[in-house]
Amino acid sequence: MQRSTDRFLTTHTGSLPRPEDLIKMMYAKEEGVPVDATALAARVKTAVEELVRKQAEAGVDLINDGEMSKPSYATYVKDRLEGFGGTGNTFIYQDVHEFPMLEKRVFGDPGRSRRKTPACNAPIGVRDAQAPVVDADNLKAALGKVKSVGGFMSAASPGVVSLFFRNDYYKDFETYIYAIADAMRHEYETVAKAGFVLQIDCPDLAMGRHIQYADLDLPAFRKRAQLHVEALNHAVANIPAEQLRMHVCWGNYEGPHHRDVPMADIIDIVFAAKPCAISFEAANPRHAHEWALFETVKLPAGKVLIPGVLESKSNFIEHPELIAQRIGRYAKLVGRENVIAGSDCGYGTWVGQAAVDPDVVFAKLKAAADGAAIASKQFW
Repeated sequence: MQRSTDRFLTTHTGSLPRPEDLIKMMYAKEEGVPVDATALAARVKTAVEELVRKQAEAGVDLINDGEMSKPSYATYVKDRLEGFGGTGNTFIYQDVHEFPMLEKRVFGDPGRSRRKTPACNAPIGVRDAQAPVVDADNLKAALGKVKSVGGFMSAASPGVVSLFFRNDYYKDFETYIYAIADAMRHEYETVAKAGFVLQIDCPDLAMGRHIQYADLDLPAFRKRAQLHVEALNHAVANIPAEQLRMHVCWGNYEGPHHRDVPMADIIDIVFAAKPCAISFEAANPRHAHEWALFETVKLPAGKVLIPGVLESKSNFIEHPELIAQRIGRYAKLVGRENVIAGSDCGYGTWVGQAAVDPDVVFAKLKAAADGAAIASKQFW
């Protein structure tokens, strides 16, 4: 994990806006329309090159592939693993469900309406071992054409896979989540062997509270979340903690989020996960206050925070001075060397989802780099 040594580094959560022609090709694939696999692979490769260049131009230090090859950060798993072919899963987001008109608007976007979440109805195993290899090769080639501090790649956590894909096969949940962990190990280790930092996406540890486990009380939820972390640690047992980062969020949708579990109620569980760096929402109106948690909670030795300094659902471009203030709050509490500036969540969570205009996304990333430069002058 690249750490700050003389300035604050910048990164983001993972997904970035996909080009319109790639969106159309991926829509067709998700809907079962025949797509030229060679043409799709070629377009993904060039899209990665475009997105890497734009990140570098915006001043992003830790760059990724924008998740160009994936229909979403989690549901791509159905294409890479065996065992998912049952009836689709349904979800109730507890907070939005209380506001029917808003629920209809929030979950009616073209990308979300096309997502496929077939249940697990057979033994889980690796179907497409080459896919993460291709992803890594694409990013490596694109990074060779720009200047950057380093690269990272994202993958779904065992827990978030269990959230989106219902278990209709394994005898119990623990058996199920460990089967997912064993199958995802190949992708995790492929990314690590390629030399990249692996980001494990873990919204199950926060968003899962008001979706997957909305019927549980807090102690029961915490017990399940601990199991999720144990399965994650099992899956990444062969990867050094320094080569791992994780993203924790409460769901990248424009809802009220008044049912979100407080960070204070899960922070110890998050710290128990192996990844050394923790990316989390810290800019939006529901979680921007939680920086104060670190006034009383000590950051464990070896851990790094990647707080979101950019909101991921708003077209407002944050002022660099505000970004510097946000960085500074964390730097004062946990040490300047333990803070990297990030974004609350992704800007292309689902193919076709674009709450933020693509051009604005990169303007926001540029603002983050400018804000980090201001904060660096103040703290280094």
